[in-house]
Amino acid sequence: MTWLPDDFVHPLRVVLPDGHHLRPITGDDTELDHPAVMGSRERLWSIYGEAWGWPSATLTVEADRADLVRHAEEMVAHESFNYALLDDAGTALLGCVYIDPPRKAGFDADISWWVVDERVGTPLEAALDVLVPRWIAEDWPFERPCLIGHDLSWKEWLALPDLA
Repeated sequence: MTWLPDDFVHPLRVVLPDGHHLRPITGDDTELDHPAVMGSRERLWSIYGEAWGWPSATLTVEADRADLVRHAEEMVAHESFNYALLDDAGTALLGCVYIDPPRKAGFDADISWWVVDERVGTPLEAALDVLVPRWIAEDWPFERPCLIGHDLSWKEWLALPDLA
């Protein structure tokens, strides 16, 4: 038994109104992902560091590729999901959306997302902030997802009791 119905098929492409899109990340995205992550590393660490220990200051291209391959394998197994936010042409990775099994009591999924530093406060970030909750509600089988950083802060989420 998994945290998702056996017949669930995860979306393969989600288009934002401006042509940007989300799609499952793969190891082949390393050349786009590594500079995006490391270029926004300090802010990403301030968000994900305490919870995930990511991204480390010494994240190598090889370690990033291994992470992305693991993410792709987890998606195939429906263990967790990592969607890359890409420009229309698929030549720039501008952020990610994570859909994970719940770690805290009271929720059936943990959802979070980010954009690269250059896109913070832009219409792209605003569009993603609108799209993700709607997409999760419409296309995913969750009754009580936690939109971490939106429904509650990361600090509030970390303070919740762990799922038994």
